[in-house]
Amino acid sequence: MRNLSKLALVCWGAVAMLAFSGVSFAEGAITANVSNGKKIYENGKPEANVLACVTCHGENAMGNDAMGSPKLANVGYVYIVKQLTNFAEGKRTDLTMGVMNDIAKGLTEQDRRDLAAYENSQPRIGELSDLKALASDGKKIGQAYKGKSLVTYGEIGKVPACQSCHGANGRGADPIYPKIAQQKYVYIVNQLTHWRDGSRANDPIGQMRAVAKNMTDDDINDAAAYLSQAADSTPGNGMEIDNRTVMKNVKIVQ
Repeated sequence: MRNLSKLALVCWGAVAMLAFSGVSFAEGAITANVSNGKKIYENGKPEANVLACVTCHGENAMGNDAMGSPKLANVGYVYIVKQLTNFAEGKRTDLTMGVMNDIAKGLTEQDRRDLAAYENSQPRIGELSDLKALASDGKKIGQAYKGKSLVTYGEIGKVPACQSCHGANGRGADPIYPKIAQQKYVYIVNQLTHWRDGSRANDPIGQMRAVAKNMTDDDINDAAAYLSQAADSTPGNGMEIDNRTVMKNVKIVQ
């Protein structure tokens, strides 16, 4: 029964994610213009008061710990479209820089698709968080070996394994769950904290809030320490997910 309940939860999560993302293939192929996505990413959209994404998310969309901004490269097309849509509609509030809601409102639905396509065309493996530098700056860093246990096995009666939804090492389970491996340390800590206190609540059927509410500060820091450095695959489980399942159904134009 427990396994059936878990399967039902995942299935409902899949349906909800696709529904809320604005991605549907029922009416024909979706088109994404990578060149337009790159233009917006690098230069913004001045006529709509949209700042250049590179300002906060960095070259190649690798994120920035000092600014608390996430890595966007190859985390998943559907996920990026959903987050931009949620920012635009006020279902998610930017609690870091306070600019994403206004930026997303200045983007058309097509712009959001174009940006997601461009960001998902970036290198999968990139710049990892420098945990030693963050510690030197006074940031509390968790213990990666404890984080690995949480990610891989969870803790009975407390939290499920992160990989049960996000895949081995958090490498992503496209199109439903984003890649969280090699995500920026500060961003992971911030988002788990926001899920826990309810200040972020745009997770389908409340999955992340249900998980995070049982996590202590140490749990959050430990999970972030491991995930921020995690490899895309593990010995004996070498398959790499490209997070482009949906992209294969998107018509790319230049």
